[in-house]
Amino acid sequence: MFYHFLYPLQDQWTAFNVFQYITFRTAYAAVTALLISFIFGNFVITKLQSLQIGETFSGDGPESHKAKVGTPTMGGVLIIAAIVIPTLLWANLGNRFIQLALLSTVWMGTIGFVDDYLKVVRKKPKGMIGRFKLAGQVGFSALLWIILVHVDGGELSTSTAVPFFKNIILDWGWFYLPLLILVVTGTSNAVNLTDGLDGLAIGLSAFAFAGFALLSYLTGNIIYSGYLNIVYLPGAGELTVFCGAVVGAALGFLWFNAHPAKIFMGDTGSLALGGALGTIAILVKKEMLLAVIGGMFVIEALSVMIQVGSFRMRSGKRVFRMAPIHHHFEALGWSETQIVVRFWIIGILLLLVGLSTLKLQ
Repeated sequence: MFYHFLYPLQDQWTAFNVFQYITFRTAYAAVTALLISFIFGNFVITKLQSLQIGETFSGDGPESHKAKVGTPTMGGVLIIAAIVIPTLLWANLGNRFIQLALLSTVWMGTIGFVDDYLKVVRKKPKGMIGRFKLAGQVGFSALLWIILVHVDGGELSTSTAVPFFKNIILDWGWFYLPLLILVVTGTSNAVNLTDGLDGLAIGLSAFAFAGFALLSYLTGNIIYSGYLNIVYLPGAGELTVFCGAVVGAALGFLWFNAHPAKIFMGDTGSLALGGALGTIAILVKKEMLLAVIGGMFVIEALSVMIQVGSFRMRSGKRVFRMAPIHHHFEALGWSETQIVVRFWIIGILLLLVGLSTLKLQ
């Protein structure tokens, strides 16, 4: 909004020329998101408490998590507001990349909201029926495919970049739709599975989106993308503003979600963050690199798949004491804070490895 209203006034007031710079708008999008979280955080917590929207214990986690019962959940509404509002204020709203990033956040957040509502308010332990949730995720993936391939089109519409190799683009053809479904549904569900300890998922999300903020900026800059031998996509740099807003929203939410958490994001937040992260990776053609930068989310999801597979194929035998893997370490006696900080460290290392591929190409 500021970009559309104030930047055109640069001829009258040269100070407004700063609104052309993505870095300037990204910084203030992050600050705005932080302020929204700080200002409205306690209000959202109090409101959720008054509505008796609190965490329940399903029996799937450690017994120690019974102490978390009653803690306000569905805090994802605060995260979504702290992402959407700054993006609307500071980004170029005519940019297709921004439009799709916002759409993914709201779409996935709505699925998560309905799921949380059914579990917490309507007292349905399983929440939204799994096939309906999957249908919503696949539906967005299909819509994204239609827009990218059949509306926008372009030479790289069904392609993705291959990490570690310069000038190698893999064209998926008709298999691009299954890839989008895998990335969007996989990432959204992986972040959801990771959200089991105070501050874990939101901290890892902040690292991942910080990495994609840089990747978006480089991808949308013809000079830097050429120097680094990465795909150049005109307009993709605007996603830096969106990613900056997500980082600010994540850090602001972490203020209240750090151990001992005063609020949980619920599926409302985790599905929104995961869906947006997967969408950003698709838009900047870094779907494969997402598996590295978001490696902790991949590990969490794989631990569940391995556990379920082992249980079914080996007559009830388990690989981990409990899944997802963060619960396994809880069962080993690690404290919640130890697990979160150590997983954050691994997440930062994976982020650095992912970004290092830019110079290895």
